[in-house]
Amino acid sequence: MSQLPWPARVADIKTGVLIIGGGTAGCAAARRLAELGERDILVLEKASVKRSGCLSAGVNALNAWVGPGASPRDYADYALNDAHGIGDARLLLSMSEGLNGAVEFLASLGLKIHRDSKGAYLSRSWRNLKVNGENVKPLLAGAIRGFPGLKVRERVHVFALTLSRGPDRRIAGALAMDLLSGDILKIRAPKVLLATGGAAGIYAPNAPGSMSHRLWYPPFNVGGGYAMGIRAGAEMTSLEMRFVALRCQDTQAPTGTLALGGGARQLNALGEDFAEKYGNTTSQRVLANRRERERGLGPIRLEAPEAGEGERERALRAYFNMAPQQPLKWLEEERLALGRGERIPPLGAEVEGSEPFLVGGHASCGFYVDPRRETSLPGLYAAGDVAGGCPQKYVTGAISEAFIAATAIASSAAEGPEEDGELAREYLEAALSGGAPGARPSWDRAELEEAAQRAMDLYAGGRGAGYRYSQKGLATALSRIAEIAGMAASLKAVSPKELSLAWELRERLTVAQALVGHLRERRETRWPGFGEYGDFPLEDPGLALFVNSRRLAVGPEKDGKTGEFEFIFRDLESGERLPAPGTEGGAGR
Repeated sequence: MSQLPWPARVADIKTGVLIIGGGTAGCAAARRLAELGERDILVLEKASVKRSGCLSAGVNALNAWVGPGASPRDYADYALNDAHGIGDARLLLSMSEGLNGAVEFLASLGLKIHRDSKGAYLSRSWRNLKVNGENVKPLLAGAIRGFPGLKVRERVHVFALTLSRGPDRRIAGALAMDLLSGDILKIRAPKVLLATGGAAGIYAPNAPGSMSHRLWYPPFNVGGGYAMGIRAGAEMTSLEMRFVALRCQDTQAPTGTLALGGGARQLNALGEDFAEKYGNTTSQRVLANRRERERGLGPIRLEAPEAGEGERERALRAYFNMAPQQPLKWLEEERLALGRGERIPPLGAEVEGSEPFLVGGHASCGFYVDPRRETSLPGLYAAGDVAGGCPQKYVTGAISEAFIAATAIASSAAEGPEEDGELAREYLEAALSGGAPGARPSWDRAELEEAAQRAMDLYAGGRGAGYRYSQKGLATALSRIAEIAGMAASLKAVSPKELSLAWELRERLTVAQALVGHLRERRETRWPGFGEYGDFPLEDPGLALFVNSRRLAVGPEKDGKTGEFEFIFRDLESGERLPAPGTEGGAGR
C-alpha cells in the first residue's frame, strides 16, 4: 500500500459468515453457528478474545434472569417500563425467553453460580443471580476453540463495511487492518454479524488526567460498529437514549452489589434515604442523586447496614470478581482507620453519575433490527450492545440475542453479492490517508479528542452541564464536532497502532454527530436522569415512538463531514413509519 509509511500487503479473504467483535455476543454467536453446522466462520477481534469487551474484568452478577414464579413476559415488561416505554416489545420478549438458557450455557462452560443448600440458584432478586465471574471471558473464549471451520483472528481493526452494487444495497463484507503487521484485509462475506461494543469517550470522562481511562464502560469500546453502520447507510435507532451509570466515586465500581446484595441505602448529607420520592427506574435513580446534590445535600453515600466479618468478607469477594479497585480502596480506608485508633468505617461508598455512554445492552440505542436481529441492510445482523430496541439485556440478554441472530444467519441462504469496488476504494483511500507520509499537522490526536469531549460535555448534555442541553447548545456542539472532525481527517500516523487510534477518534466523532441529531429530534424530556432538554422539559406522550436515522450519503466522510441525516419516526409495536411529529398527521411537538 503506497500510502502507508510501513510495508503492508493486501490480503483477500473469503468466508461464509463474518463476526465482527469477539465479546460476549460475538463468542456466543460463533459457538451457536458452529453447533448449527456452519463450517466457514471468521471472528475478528480488535484486542484478545480472552480479555476483551465489557466482561474483560469479570462480572459478579447476572442481571437478567427469570426466577421462579416469574415469566419472560414479566422481564420484558420490567425492561420496557425501566426504559420509559421506548423499546420493541417483540425484541424484548424473544430476548427474555432465552435468558435462562443463556444462564445454563454459561453454567455449562464452568461459570460458578451461587447456590443454596438445596442446590437452587442463589438470587439477589427475581431477575438477578450472584456469580463468581472473574473468569467469564476466558470461559467464553474457550467455548469457540476447536470447532472445524471456525477461525478467530485477533488484533484486527475493522474500519468499514462493504456493500453490493446497485440500488438494493446488501452487505458484501468488510475492510480491516492487522494491527501487528499493518496489512490490509479485504474480507468478502455474504452474512455479517456486528457484535462490537457501544461507545465510550464521546463525553468528557469523570476522572481527569492519567485517570481518564477509569470509566464505567470500557474505554476501548469507541462505537466503531455504530460508525460503520452509519457510514453504510444503515437505519439506527434511539441514539438519543444515552445511559448514565450510578457508580461508586473514583473506582467506578457497581452500586448494585451493595444495594441489592448488601441492602445498602442511598443517603444524603442529612442521612435521609431520599430515593423513593424520585422513582425507581434506572434514570430516576440517577436523577435523585443529582437533584439532592443540587439542593446542597451532597455528598451522597451508599451505606450498608452494620456488617459482621462474614458480610464484609463476602462483599470484598463480590467486588474482586468485577471491580477490584473498590475492595482495595476499602482495605486502605480500613488500614488508615486502624492506624488512627478508630473503628473500621461501615461498608459504603460515595456515589455519583458517570458521563453519558451509548450502550444497547442497557438502553435502546443501536441498529434498528427486526425480530431475527437483521438490520436494514440485508445480510447484516447485530447483537449485544450495538443492537437497538431491546434495553436491559446485560450479559445473558446479549447471549440470548446472539443465539437468535446465529439461528437466523444459519437458516439464510445468501449468495456472495458483487461488491461495489468503487465504494470499497473510497473507504480505503479515506482510511489510509491518515497513514500517508509527510509532515504532521500542528494538532495532536489526544488534544482533538479532549476538545471533542469538552464540546459534547458543555453543549450536548454531559456531566459538566448537569446532563442538560438546548437547541442552541446542540447546534454549537454540531459545529464544534464538525470542525474537529475536519482536523482529524488529516491526522498522520507512523505505525498501525497510531493509525488505529486516529480511526477510533474519527469513529467517535461520527457517532457524536449522529447522537446530537437524535438529541435534537426527540423534543421532550423522557429520561430526566440521563438528560434534560431545556427547550422541552416535559415528557410528551405523543412521542412514545422510535426516533431513527439514516445517513443519506453512503461512504466515508468528506473532510470529516458526515453529510445530511434523514430522521425516521416509527411505531414502537409495528415498526410502521409515522409522519414526523409536529407535521400534519404527526404526534407530539
